[in-house]
Amino acid sequence: MAGPAVDPTLYRSRDLVPVRRALISVSDKTDLLPLAQALDAAGVEIVSTGGSAALLRDAGLAVKDVAEITGFPESVGGRVKTLHPSVHAGLLADLRLEDHETQLDALGILPFELVVVNLYPFVETVASGAVGDAVVEQIDIGGPAMVRASAKNFANVAIAVSPASYPAIIEALGAGGTSLAQRRELAARAFAHTAAYDRAVATWFAEETLEAEGDLPQHLTIKAERLSTLRYGENSHQRAAIYTRAGAHGIAQAEQIQGKEMSYNNYVDADAALRAAFDMVKPAVAIIKHANPCGIAVAAPNALDPIASAHLRAHECDPVSAFGGVIAANRTVTLKMAENLRDIFTEVIVAPDFEPEALEVFALKKNLRVLRLPADWRQEPMDVRLLSGGLLLQDADRFPDDIESVAKDWELVSGERPDSAEEMENLIFAWKACRAVKSNAIVLAQGLATVGIGMGQVNRVDSCRLAVERAGDRAAGSVAASDAFFPFADGPQVLIDAGIRTIVQPGGSVRDQEVIDAARAAGVTMFFTGERHFFH
Repeated sequence: MAGPAVDPTLYRSRDLVPVRRALISVSDKTDLLPLAQALDAAGVEIVSTGGSAALLRDAGLAVKDVAEITGFPESVGGRVKTLHPSVHAGLLADLRLEDHETQLDALGILPFELVVVNLYPFVETVASGAVGDAVVEQIDIGGPAMVRASAKNFANVAIAVSPASYPAIIEALGAGGTSLAQRRELAARAFAHTAAYDRAVATWFAEETLEAEGDLPQHLTIKAERLSTLRYGENSHQRAAIYTRAGAHGIAQAEQIQGKEMSYNNYVDADAALRAAFDMVKPAVAIIKHANPCGIAVAAPNALDPIASAHLRAHECDPVSAFGGVIAANRTVTLKMAENLRDIFTEVIVAPDFEPEALEVFALKKNLRVLRLPADWRQEPMDVRLLSGGLLLQDADRFPDDIESVAKDWELVSGERPDSAEEMENLIFAWKACRAVKSNAIVLAQGLATVGIGMGQVNRVDSCRLAVERAGDRAAGSVAASDAFFPFADGPQVLIDAGIRTIVQPGGSVRDQEVIDAARAAGVTMFFTGERHFFH
């Protein structure tokens, strides 16, 4: 339906609009006080609500409550404050129209030339893990209404939804008012702000509903903002940038302490390394090259410096490939670990934190990129992958916290169950490590450290050969994990011939019995997990 007809002859120029009256109602009060002080010094009347008004009064500024202009108190727990004609007529009146100005005069309503509003922290509340009514209460109603009204009326009103806009507004006060170009730009930001907010609310409702129904969202909206432009992508002729989502707590939010600018490939490898290291509960280190592990290990029993021990054991798996690798640790990096890295060329190291002495050692390696994870870092619950014409969405492949209990239900199809907790723990370690390896994936492990890894081959038997070749003499007596079933007995036979004593795999091949028979003939223990872990 078309809007009301307007006589264009009634319009008057409104390029520079002096700010005489401002409405302030913010959840994020960052840098609000300097703006309000500049408004007060410029003789601007400030109308405000709730916590914003209290902050400004505590600073000694003159503030008028919204209730004074509406004649109506805040009600229903603060849900209704600004939803009133005395507010919205002052936001929406187009003073280029004589009729609008006459109506405001008749109603005794004054216009606003500046609105400073940001919305309830809905995204942050969801990200904190809150549920139910605690989330619903953070759905802002009056805020978006004021933002949209002001943005629609950008010919007359400047709308600021972010503290980043405050300095330009303060500058405009000294220049006699806001310009039309400035107000138009602020309006564009405001509509983007409310659009992103509404998408976040809609997504939460969809996920809440579909989680109960056991389905994925019918509509998927991903809102991201560019953090920085990268030098190039996977190759020098490809453009690249890194983006972030509101409320995210991942590698994109890591603090870079030192080193060269992160590259596209650095980010991909660092994220893969985190995935591998943080699958482990004990102190662990993963070394990644081209998104595949060169080695994964947890600390040796009774190690004096567990994380340094984990790194040395991971490095021993494949020291040649580890040259120029990316390292992730799931504990604070110690001085000892930093000293062990002194003569090893490393592109990136990422960890929850670093001992000050470790950073002093790293400072000698000027090009080494050192990243500290955000305190609330966590793995993403969903995986998204773009493809031509669309995208794919899936649950992230995660291990249950009680995997030890789950492992007790693995089906023993050959041999005898390991007679020690340490042997079973090593098998679970190999199974976890296998998830971080590109398919087809074979991992050989001893003592909670990888000793041979076969990855990325187009058939599983080649991955078995590669893992055995890299392990060398260490293959004998190790355990093996396969991310998917063996389609033939030739793959397991490569492992058996190398001296592997225990194999864990999902099972599910039409030739499972052939594989089981080969294991039984060799006296090898074999478990079926019933669940695969492809990683393409």
